[in-house]
Amino acid sequence: MTKTSVARSTGAEPVPEIDTNKNPDEMSFLEHLEALRWHIIRALSSVLVIGVTAFAFKSFIFDDLLLGPTKQTFITYRWFCDISDTICFYPEGLEIITRDISEQFLSHIKVSIWLGIIVAFPYIFYEFWKFVKPGLYSTEQKAAKGVVFISSTLFLSGILFGYFVIAPFAVTFLSSYSVSPDILNTTTLTSLVNSMTMFTIPTGIIFELPIVIYFLAKVGLVTSATMKQYRKHAVVIILILSAIITPPDVITQFLIGLPLYLLFEAGIVIAKRVEKNQAKENGGN
Repeated sequence: MTKTSVARSTGAEPVPEIDTNKNPDEMSFLEHLEALRWHIIRALSSVLVIGVTAFAFKSFIFDDLLLGPTKQTFITYRWFCDISDTICFYPEGLEIITRDISEQFLSHIKVSIWLGIIVAFPYIFYEFWKFVKPGLYSTEQKAAKGVVFISSTLFLSGILFGYFVIAPFAVTFLSSYSVSPDILNTTTLTSLVNSMTMFTIPTGIIFELPIVIYFLAKVGLVTSATMKQYRKHAVVIILILSAIITPPDVITQFLIGLPLYLLFEAGIVIAKRVEKNQAKENGGN
């Protein structure tokens, strides 16, 4: 039943339906909002579906994924131990407890939501791109070709880096650190969930840096020369960011600071390539 037929049956004035498939140049402000609303609904629906699915696989999500870096059998520990006993490391006897009757249930929901966001990220970005793309010029659309795939790959790579590299080192260091033998190292489930979130989500976002630099270079807000000039300042900012988004230990800060710096250097290369391409285009014109 359409909005018009409902209006007729109630005696009210018919409400015109909004066509979200119209040419963006012909759409009104309300029609743009309606189109955005449906993009958001579809994106949130994907998070909900994946989150509910993750919720159903409780044992795998917690025993294998969340608690993975706390176990000696985790793949990162086995990999280092197989290389040499000298670099072999793993956490020893980390006790995880709950202090609230609802903590396990709420943690279950929280982890499921985060997994929904992570797994659905490519589709979420795809919906965002579908909304933005019609408003761009053809040259801008061409320049952004493959942005969904590249952005999704970078984000998921950051998540994997945080999970398989940052988390094992951080968990091992923090769980073994002691200021007194009279103090036992125990952690709550909520603390572990929050820590694993901080090890992965920010890293995934940070790995989007090359995409950001690419578009900033495209519009002329960033140049390779400027980035080289402020390289030392960038190192200081990277160290500050590493200290903010990671626990207060040097090892974890280094583990996230190093890829940040490498991403910055990659950004310089990307900006330089953009400048060369723009110079060729201007020369051809």
